[in-house]
Amino acid sequence: MTVSVPLWPAVLGRFGWQDLPFVRAWENPTISEIIGAFAGALVVVGAVVVAALLTRYGKWRYLWTEWLTSLDHKKIGIMYIVVAFVMLSRALVEAVLMRMQQAVAIENPGFLSPDHFGQLFSTHGSIMIFFMAMPLLTGMINYVLPLQIGARDMAFPWANSIALWLTIGAAGLMMASLVVGEFSTGGWSGYPPYTERAFSPGVGVDYWIWAVTLGSIGSTMAGINIACTVYKLRAPGMRFMRMQMFSWTSLCTSILMIFAMPPLTVATLLLALDRYLGFHFFTNDLGGNMMNYANMFWLFGHPEVYILILPAFGVYSEVVSTFSTKDLYGYTSLVIATMAIAVLSFTVWVHHFFTMGQSANVNAAFGIATMTIGVPTGVKIYDWIWTMFRGEVRFTVPMLYALAFMMTFVLGGFTGIILAMPPLDYLVHNTLFLVAHFHNMLIPGLLYGMLAGYHYWFPKAFGFRLDERWGRIAFTCWVVGFYLAFFPLYVLGASGMARRTQAIFEPSFRPWLYVAGVGAFVLLAALTSLGIQLWVSIRDRAKTQVEAGDPWDGRGLEWSVSAPPPEYNFAVLPLIDGRNPFYDHKHDEGQPDPYASPASYEDIVVPKGSATSVVIGLTAAVAAFGLIWEIWGLTIVALQVIVAAVVLRSFGRDQHRTIPAAEVAREHEAWLARVRATPAIPRQLETDAVNRGLAEIVA
Repeated sequence: MTVSVPLWPAVLGRFGWQDLPFVRAWENPTISEIIGAFAGALVVVGAVVVAALLTRYGKWRYLWTEWLTSLDHKKIGIMYIVVAFVMLSRALVEAVLMRMQQAVAIENPGFLSPDHFGQLFSTHGSIMIFFMAMPLLTGMINYVLPLQIGARDMAFPWANSIALWLTIGAAGLMMASLVVGEFSTGGWSGYPPYTERAFSPGVGVDYWIWAVTLGSIGSTMAGINIACTVYKLRAPGMRFMRMQMFSWTSLCTSILMIFAMPPLTVATLLLALDRYLGFHFFTNDLGGNMMNYANMFWLFGHPEVYILILPAFGVYSEVVSTFSTKDLYGYTSLVIATMAIAVLSFTVWVHHFFTMGQSANVNAAFGIATMTIGVPTGVKIYDWIWTMFRGEVRFTVPMLYALAFMMTFVLGGFTGIILAMPPLDYLVHNTLFLVAHFHNMLIPGLLYGMLAGYHYWFPKAFGFRLDERWGRIAFTCWVVGFYLAFFPLYVLGASGMARRTQAIFEPSFRPWLYVAGVGAFVLLAALTSLGIQLWVSIRDRAKTQVEAGDPWDGRGLEWSVSAPPPEYNFAVLPLIDGRNPFYDHKHDEGQPDPYASPASYEDIVVPKGSATSVVIGLTAAVAAFGLIWEIWGLTIVALQVIVAAVVLRSFGRDQHRTIPAAEVAREHEAWLARVRATPAIPRQLETDAVNRGLAEIVA
């Protein structure tokens, strides 16, 4: 790669003209450099187009006041999810490029340079874990959890917004690496000593360190907020064993975030000290020990797997129960299994480095622990199957994702048992077999779950249903694409093909790599189908309005309010007298009418929007950018702005506003009148245009 000569070190730090991908492509017009320049141009053009459209339609003030500075947990949740889908788009395109490279680089150099390929697999993994999966699940929890437990907002709305903007700032650093400089080639785990400055002197590793550090701090804050919300803001009568399963999995996820994210933050900061100040925590000499990094990273890394999967388990519990028209089977066992998974997830981290030289006894202990964690997961699968048994199963798009998950996740679990055996892990640990297993767990475990939740709760968030036809097309592409893209990797891995391989020298791998390449394109078609579905749904939203708020005959409290819900969620906080109070009140004779007018209304206090959270999150990213490029003045100024924003917020007194009881009553009574005027439809017609958000009650 061309060495960049600093242009103006006193002001621009390490930056030189060769750090721009456009300059590199001009000086060395290879296909690899042209792809890099095109990606950078896409980021720049995309940002300019968005800014131009906002200016053209005069939406800057609306975007700033109603969304960006909002402390409403629902809007924060939606913004998290938007970020996740944007980052998913980039990471999936990178995956397609890697599969194309491997398909053509059989006894051939291919079209990507080794360095570019290394950057692609590093950004793909880092984005998928930290900037797609984490924002997606955090956003869904943010939106749904307060509604499910009968709360008006999260426990700490301002901190909630800061966590969002730290995540956005970190994602912005990932996107900036496409435009200025390069990214790390050290993978999503960033193992030293390769990521030490002696081996990776460029800015790529620094981009990775600060993006991950900001994201992990934001996730820690989100975890604390979620846990405090569950502990302190449940509606009157909402005991723990009356919570919906999604609320339970959210609570356990938040506990994992609180205890698992700090080891990652410490590991990345210690690596930064090595790189910036010449410390030797993880070097090969002067007392450094790379295994300290491996232990800290995977002390985060394996609980992270369950941070990603537990919210999806909660979604599947909601979806399977709702669309089987039955109470969730084995509720207590599901709660215990969820807590068991959360605890056991901290006992298995060493299986991620069975090959690094531990004793046989240590490996055996962690292998047994790894197999043990499969037991509570199996309990969940059986409970979902028994929930469906003799139920009135409706094959909506969320239910299809749940069924696909059960089939695919069990297959991935079998391969996990293989990898839990240290002797077998020695054989396949550094091959594509491990890549296949990892994706076999996370794609159905996280992505299918979040897509099921996206389809399930979308009507609640926006007041209209997603297009069913395009939803089924996208579902088919996700499932078919997954099997085509990853099941061949089991064969390749068992045949000895190493992971992270830019070029292949074994011709017999060719047909399997071709199949995997086709699968990658089918997955890209799946993402495209989701985009088309959203566009079609917005275009036809008048036909699929569900303002009455209950399109699926739901069970949780989130379905008891309008769609979309008011800023304050509940006109009157509900009194909880059972596990599914809203559903029971709808269906059981003698129960109170869930749509009855309350006896009285009260003023409701909600937080005002705050610009300081936006400033803190984005300025933290600016400070990190200064550290990456060694523009010390920029970093110092940015840190001072952060301190000033915190001080300004701490002295603020006008941070809440009161919604008068008369306004609450007017809005709520108007909605109740619309509910009474809405025709109830049988569940069999819930995907038709006649569904306006009110289910027919069948005795």
